[in-house]
Amino acid sequence: MVISPFRKGDTMRHYLSKKVKIVLILSVLLAILLTVVSNLTGISLPDLFVKGVLTPIRSGASALTAQAEQMYSYVFRYEALAAENEMLRQQIAQMEENDRRANALARENELLRDLLDLKAANESFEMVDAYVIGQGGVDWSSLLTIDRGTNSGIEVGMCAITANGQVVGLVTEVGPNYSIVKTVLDSSLEISATISSSGYNGMVQGAYTTGQVGMLRMDYLPTEAVIRNQDKVVTAGSTMYPRDLLLGYVVDAAFDDTGVAKYAILEPATDFGSLKQLFILTSYEAG
Repeated sequence: MVISPFRKGDTMRHYLSKKVKIVLILSVLLAILLTVVSNLTGISLPDLFVKGVLTPIRSGASALTAQAEQMYSYVFRYEALAAENEMLRQQIAQMEENDRRANALARENELLRDLLDLKAANESFEMVDAYVIGQGGVDWSSLLTIDRGTNSGIEVGMCAITANGQVVGLVTEVGPNYSIVKTVLDSSLEISATISSSGYNGMVQGAYTTGQVGMLRMDYLPTEAVIRNQDKVVTAGSTMYPRDLLLGYVVDAAFDDTGVAKYAILEPATDFGSLKQLFILTSYEAG
């Protein structure tokens, strides 16, 4: 067996010695290069070292600092905008709430004014206010459920109206805390009525069975009756309906199937689509 004259430690020292030599050679070359550049440019070696080595480092550090400052500014601005946005959102919500309250108060004030006018024109009216809690009906029928009943003095056969004297219908069923109102749109409900401007009398009922859904029909008008669009039709007065409550307005007229009498189609005065509150006439003096 042949034994090498070099041990492992000798190999490592030889390897490190080569690395040191390379570093020394590179250092010498760099020194020579810096000296040549210094002579050519007239810049001293320390200045050249600062400009060539430290300046890029400083520039990089400055760039990193600027970027960090920019990022901090962005984060701070984002938080400020988020806080401002939340504040504006709360202000808008408060303004919307104030607007809703103002509108509700305006509607309530208008309702009270109408009610005062109605009471002033009809001093004998005794009324109970109620809110609509349900609507129903099938085909020709039209019903409302309200939140007042016998506990509030309401009875079957009482008239339901709006605050400004428009006819809603008639109470047909009563419980302790609720009532059913059959509206004027119901084809089974007949009301004696008068065309206000001319005094012609007839009977008003829901026009569903004649094909005019959501409208009223006034029958038994005399042949010679002169009927005009927008003529006001009011109650003629009876044991159930006081005189001069508003039913609707004429929108069309023609002869009936017999050719002897006339009829008129009316638009209801009550807006049933938006009706929320009504009044039950518990007592009145017939005029």
